[in-house]
Amino acid sequence: MAKLTVHNKTFVPYLPEALILEKVRALAAQLRADYADKRPLFIAILNGSFMFASDLFKELDFDAEICFIKLASYKGTKSTGQVLTAIGLDTDITNRHVVILEDIIDTGKTMFEFLPQLQNQQPASLRIAVLLHKPDATVHPIRIDYCCFSIPDKFVLGYGLDFDGLGRNIRELYQLEDEV
Repeated sequence: MAKLTVHNKTFVPYLPEALILEKVRALAAQLRADYADKRPLFIAILNGSFMFASDLFKELDFDAEICFIKLASYKGTKSTGQVLTAIGLDTDITNRHVVILEDIIDTGKTMFEFLPQLQNQQPASLRIAVLLHKPDATVHPIRIDYCCFSIPDKFVLGYGLDFDGLGRNIRELYQLEDEV
């Protein structure tokens, strides 16, 4: 893995694809043990979680469903600053075992505001699986049930995560060189 330049910023290798996939397979094994007899619904949060969700879902060898949603806190061109709207959640989750798939949780604000919307729909269970968690950046208390990597509060790119729209297609994770 060599350095990358994206939007005039330099990124250095952080997590290789093989290690990411190893952790995703381990997570799949945990989910298999917890959900194999429950036919869970996985809700993947776009845009960042698409690679994580795809690789994880391919490892699940039991009956499960997946849907993709996008969360937005904007009305027009301005942020409302509070209410998150689930765009694309057209599946009834009442009495369903639901696992949210998120690429990264840093401050926790998105999940902190989105979880009550899901809880109001009375799922049988509601858990969060995340590829990356930045504990040092977390300010909103949420329970993360499954986590592949806890990382420092540094900017990362790749494996679905972008920098101003670029870098999502990179198979590995890179870290901003200025923050190393």
